[in-house]
Amino acid sequence: MSFSPQLVNLGNYLAGEFDNREQALGEPIWFVHLRLWQRPVDLFSDDSITLFAEQANIVNLDRPYRQRILRLMPAPDSETGLYVQYYMPKNPSALIGAGRHPDLLKTLTPQQLELLPGCVLSVSQQTVAPNSYQFTASPLPNTCCTFSYLENTVQVSLGFAVTETELHTYDKGIDQETGKATWGAIVGPYRYTKREQY
Repeated sequence: MSFSPQLVNLGNYLAGEFDNREQALGEPIWFVHLRLWQRPVDLFSDDSITLFAEQANIVNLDRPYRQRILRLMPAPDSETGLYVQYYMPKNPSALIGAGRHPDLLKTLTPQQLELLPGCVLSVSQQTVAPNSYQFTASPLPNTCCTFSYLENTVQVSLGFAVTETELHTYDKGIDQETGKATWGAIVGPYRYTKREQY
């Protein structure tokens, strides 16, 4: 299947190695210095572009966390709309370090992933210059992104804005009782700069 230019651009913009060095140096109280890897993987390739993502504190690059899969797809009810479906590896520890060592992803199959039904983002596109775009991804209305991790139910709020060189992430953990953010982009987005294109 041939993909729309919008989907291809979104995949290219999201694929790469990123960090938020400038933000972490400027606001060290609120933002730790993170490295984020988003690597293309050969899954769901008949209708989607799929990325494996994980991140690590810059001082502990050998201990990455938050392994996840982003499946970028055309919206079924629109010729130009896009959305992102999140998955979680059933065995995240088997993929620890795959951001830096992509050979670990070669044997990954859809059967090793857990679909996260409420973890879906709708993507809009804005032209910022000729052949240059910003994609903004927001949760679908009336959805709640939850999953089980270490025998606990975790709720998160997801979102991002991406251009060719920058990625702002709005991901944060939510306390299910109070509805308040407990970790992540509490005081604003993590502002990453792309350091390498994958």
